[in-house]
Amino acid sequence: MTKNKNTFIKNNWALIYARQLALAENLPLQVCFCLVPQYLEATYRQNNFMLKGLQEAAKECKSLDIQFHLLSEEPGQTLPSFVKNWKFGAVVTDFNPLRIPLQWIETIKKHLSSDVPFIQFLHAMCSSSGKLEYGARTIRGKITKLLAEFLTEIPLVDTHPHSASRAAKEVLSSLEVERSVGEVDLAQPGSCGGMAMLESFIYHHRNNPNCDVLSHLSPWIHAGQLSAQRVVKQVKREKNARESVASFTEELVVRREPADNFCFYNHNYDNISGAYDWAKKTLQDHAKDCRQYLYTKEQLENTKTHDQLWNAAPHQLVLEGKMHGFLCMYWAKKILEWTASPEEALSIAVYLNDRLSLDGYVGCMWSICGIHDQGWAERPIFGKIRFMNYAGCKRKFDVAQFERKYAAVKFHWSNSENLLTCIHFQFSLIVLVLERLYLRGFFSAIRGSLLIRCYICYVVCWYKGYRLYYVFTCATSDIIFNGS
Repeated sequence: MTKNKNTFIKNNWALIYARQLALAENLPLQVCFCLVPQYLEATYRQNNFMLKGLQEAAKECKSLDIQFHLLSEEPGQTLPSFVKNWKFGAVVTDFNPLRIPLQWIETIKKHLSSDVPFIQFLHAMCSSSGKLEYGARTIRGKITKLLAEFLTEIPLVDTHPHSASRAAKEVLSSLEVERSVGEVDLAQPGSCGGMAMLESFIYHHRNNPNCDVLSHLSPWIHAGQLSAQRVVKQVKREKNARESVASFTEELVVRREPADNFCFYNHNYDNISGAYDWAKKTLQDHAKDCRQYLYTKEQLENTKTHDQLWNAAPHQLVLEGKMHGFLCMYWAKKILEWTASPEEALSIAVYLNDRLSLDGYVGCMWSICGIHDQGWAERPIFGKIRFMNYAGCKRKFDVAQFERKYAAVKFHWSNSENLLTCIHFQFSLIVLVLERLYLRGFFSAIRGSLLIRCYICYVVCWYKGYRLYYVFTCATSDIIFNGS
C-alpha cells in the first residue's frame, strides 16, 4: 500500500517502489490518501483543488487496476486501523517537511503493527544536506552535484496484474469547508491540468507582474499534482533556450530545496522564533518605532489601505490563487510596516496566505524575517531587513497598469458595506439605461429626475472608491444602445 502526499500517479517514486514490492509478493496494490477536513486556514479553494485532483488520480488508478482509497480524517487517527483491517503487507509513503505531517508520520509508525514495514521516500533535499542551510548559496553546490543522479528517467506504471478482492471506498465528492474563498479559473486541478500549463509555458521580463510569462506551476507542485522532476526534464528538452532553462531550474530546484530544508530543520518555520538571531534582534530593536499607518487584520484582509498597489496585489491572489513573486515580497513587507509588531505582521501574512493561496509561504519568512537573506542598511521599523517601497516598484514595472487591472476587484460579497455599494452600482446601471432610453425617444418629461438620481449614484460610488465601476456602467449602456 502507498500513502501519498503527492497525488500524481505517473512520475511518483513512492508508488513505483510500492508496486515493485507488491509484484514481488504477488499482492494487489492500494493507494490511500487522507484528506483532512480542516487543515490550518485552508478554505474551499484549496480543498476543491485537491479534491478534483484526487478524483483524476482515482480514475487513473482504476484504469491501472490499482485500488484508490480516500479517507477523510487525520492519517494518525485513521490509517493504522485501516491498514490492519485491510491486512496490508507494507506501507510506503512520500515526504512532507511540514510540522503537522511529520507528526502524523510519527503517530502512524507508533501505532502500526510491528510486522508491517513502513517505508518513507525522501527527496533530494534530505540527500543533499543533513542540516539547516543558511540560504541558496550554501546548498546550491550540494544540489548541483546530485542533480544528474536525481534527473533519471522515470519508470512507467503499468496495469497491475494482481486485483484486490474487496471494493475500495468511494471517493468523496465534497467536503464541508469554509466557502467564502472560491475556486479560480487559472488553475485546472489535477495532473493533466498541470501538464497542460507546463506545455503552455514551454512554448510561449519575468520580474514584470504585468507580463504573463511565469510558469504558474506552483499550485500543482505544491498540491502534489505535478512532479518537479518531470517539469525539469521537460524543460531541459528545449535546446534553444539554455540560459532560460538554467534560470528556471535554479528557481524550481535550487531555490525550492532550501524552502523544504528550512521547514524540515526549523520547526518554527511560521513564526518569529524561527528567524535568524540577527533578524530577531533587529526586529526587536525597532518593534516600537513609530508607524505612519497602522492597520488591523480585518482592514488588511479587506484591502482597506492607502496604497492602491498593495490593495491590488491581494486581488490578484483572490482572482488567480497566486500572487506574482515580486509583489509577494512587497505585500508581506508592507504588512510589517503597517502593523504594531513583527509577530502580528507574520501572523497576518501567514493567515492570508493559507486562506487564499494555492502555493507555499516560506516567502513570508523571507520578506518579514530575512530568512535566506542578509542584513541590509538599517532603517526605521525594518531594521536590517531588506526594504521595499512604492517608488522602487514604479522603477521595476508599470504600477499604474497593474493597479488598473486588479484594483477594480474591490469587495467581498459577505461585507455589508460593500454589498450596499454594489446595490448603488446596480441602481446606477438601471438609471443610466433608462436615461439612454429617454434620449432615444422612448420616454418624456422624466429626464430631470433621472439625471438627479444618476448624479447621486455617481457621488456614492466615487465616495466609496468605485469610480471605475461607474465608468464601466456608462460604457456598458453606451454599447447596448449604440448597437441597436
